[in-house]
Amino acid sequence: MTRILVTGGAGYVGSVSVEALLAAGHEVAVLDDATTGHPAAVPEGARFHEGTYTDQAYVAGLLADERIEAILHCAARSLVGESGRDPAKYYRDNVAGGVALLEAARTSGVGRIVFSSTAAVYGVPDATPIPEDAVLRPINPYGETKRTFEAALRWYGAAYGFRSVTLRYFNVGGATEALGEDHDPETHLIPAMLAAAEGRTALTVFGDDYPTPDGTCIRDYIHVADLADAHLRGLEATTPGDPRTDEPLICNLGTAGGFSVREVLAAGERVVGRPIPYTLGDRRAGDPPILVASNDRARTVLGWEANRPGLDEIVGSAWAWRQRHPDGYPD
Repeated sequence: MTRILVTGGAGYVGSVSVEALLAAGHEVAVLDDATTGHPAAVPEGARFHEGTYTDQAYVAGLLADERIEAILHCAARSLVGESGRDPAKYYRDNVAGGVALLEAARTSGVGRIVFSSTAAVYGVPDATPIPEDAVLRPINPYGETKRTFEAALRWYGAAYGFRSVTLRYFNVGGATEALGEDHDPETHLIPAMLAAAEGRTALTVFGDDYPTPDGTCIRDYIHVADLADAHLRGLEATTPGDPRTDEPLICNLGTAGGFSVREVLAAGERVVGRPIPYTLGDRRAGDPPILVASNDRARTVLGWEANRPGLDEIVGSAWAWRQRHPDGYPD
């Protein structure tokens, strides 16, 4: 049993990860400012603290009070478009705030951290599937701030002995029985598609003339429960004495295959049992045709692989959750 602090634990990825950590027998405290997360999403059994990881003094006190041994850092600003309009917010929270978290951990003697990063650090890759040693050249402030924090984490390891695992991934979807995706605004394809199926919002497909089999972009998708499993395995790898984190460990998460936008839409129509309306728009600037991550290192080093790789299962679980929670979380 490990006492773990999960930043962003009231959010989509964070709450499902908390659920997995509790099921594995760990003690969990959640830190979330509730601006995009939902306190109602925090699983029973975790202790919820409303606050921000960017407040170094507050976090240091929380780490001491909760006797935390390891941190899962899931909290960050994560809207690509917003990052371009307001990069200051992203550097302030993702970089300066992230360093405040590391400083609170360092001064409190907490030297184990798993960072839920993003494959946006790669930008437009030279080849796919993307290996972890591919050149990092993000094309937006969101990806750049994630890359900058990754570098800080690496140097904290070299100087202060932090044991860390960084996980990079593209698109996450699906739901567990209790927990699902509830964002406002919603920028992710699967929940946006399902909202269009319900008649709540309009859906736009951006471009159908890419050099792919059906003309639409291909992206990696992993089930949120599989991501939570990777977080759990990453935390286990930071145990003192585990040779896997004698140096900072970076792993991509994905299926090494990917699905096109039209394939996602087809899965949605199979799941809901009717056509899903959409309009066709122009390409978005900077959208590569194919983004798929290699999962070789995660499989060989962490023993992780996607156990729910099918689109119908990912989309079906998300749809089932929406049917049980038509208005999302009650806060």
